[in-house]
Amino acid sequence: METKEQLLQELEVVEKWEKDQGSLWIWERLGRLPFKLLDKITPQFIHDKVGGLLEEIGSYIQTGGKYLIKKENIFATIEKETGNPIADMSDIKDIPLSTMKKLSKELAGQRKKFATIQGASTGIGGIFTLAIDIPAIMAISLKTLQEIAILHGYDPNEKSERIFIIKCLQFSSSDIVGKKAILNELSHFYEQGSRSSEMVSQLQGWREVVFTYRDQFGWKKLLQMVPIAGMIFGAFTNRSTINDLAETGMMLYRKRRVLERLELVKS
Repeated sequence: METKEQLLQELEVVEKWEKDQGSLWIWERLGRLPFKLLDKITPQFIHDKVGGLLEEIGSYIQTGGKYLIKKENIFATIEKETGNPIADMSDIKDIPLSTMKKLSKELAGQRKKFATIQGASTGIGGIFTLAIDIPAIMAISLKTLQEIAILHGYDPNEKSERIFIIKCLQFSSSDIVGKKAILNELSHFYEQGSRSSEMVSQLQGWREVVFTYRDQFGWKKLLQMVPIAGMIFGAFTNRSTINDLAETGMMLYRKRRVLERLELVKS
């Protein structure tokens, strides 16, 4: 296990990243400006598709639904990297942070490639295939965050962990005000543990995730509505979405693992 000094260095990196998220605000705002136009010209069946995501995320939070992944596939990846057998989640908690970071980056790279292809393929048909792209990128997002969770020794089969995953999703697609609020919520989560009743009580705001998630596409998704040309913008948008999301997941899960290890060092 890492020394206290090494853990504090890792924590410093994550906290610097958290502070740097505020500098993205101007660009995020510019990207959201045309959304009112997008909202007006989007056909009803697109709105219906986005509305359906509300129910699907609700189902994911409660049971995992169709989005819950198999842990065994990630176990095999960790076994190959470490040379140690992984039978359950407890076997992952003590692997080096450097290994968690390496495997998470590799996984993120794979997911970005897949999302890029997904965005390009659905961008061919413009606005009509956009209806396919929206739920598809949501599925990739949830899968990516679950895999990063497992790589850090946290089990998405637990409801409290799925709440944390939705918070990561929400953080990735929020403006600076939203990011600050979520970081404040997560600070209580770190202090009280993954079964914090306070985090569970904050679920009433989970519906905002879908609308914020849709909002973040901004002008990039507007351009994806143009047939053929949408290939380029769809590929770019999906890749950047998963890139930001994976970075959020890696940083926030690393912080949890670092804080837990610092507690062990103290004791």
